[in-house]
Amino acid sequence: MKNLGYAALILAIPLMLFVAVWQSSRYSSLAKATATLERQQSEIIDSNKHLISGISLLSAPERIERVAVTELSMRKAKKEEILRIALKKGGLGG
Repeated sequence: MKNLGYAALILAIPLMLFVAVWQSSRYSSLAKATATLERQQSEIIDSNKHLISGISLLSAPERIERVAVTELSMRKAKKEEILRIALKKGGLGG
């Protein structure tokens, strides 16, 4: 019985060492994956900021007016060219 306890102890020590090394290896690979994902997230956030600033520049009212006048040959409508439609409540569209 005493020999069986020693044998179990002799087998348990290498097994515990193996488990510790396996956990350490797993932790290391997960830490690398996390660092990679954080780097990708940072790149995506930077790209998103760049795209948002581009949108704000492209949608500026001054730019839209300049493009409409110079490139599309548009002009502001005169008061007599504007047609207003009033919808009655409860009728179509109301």
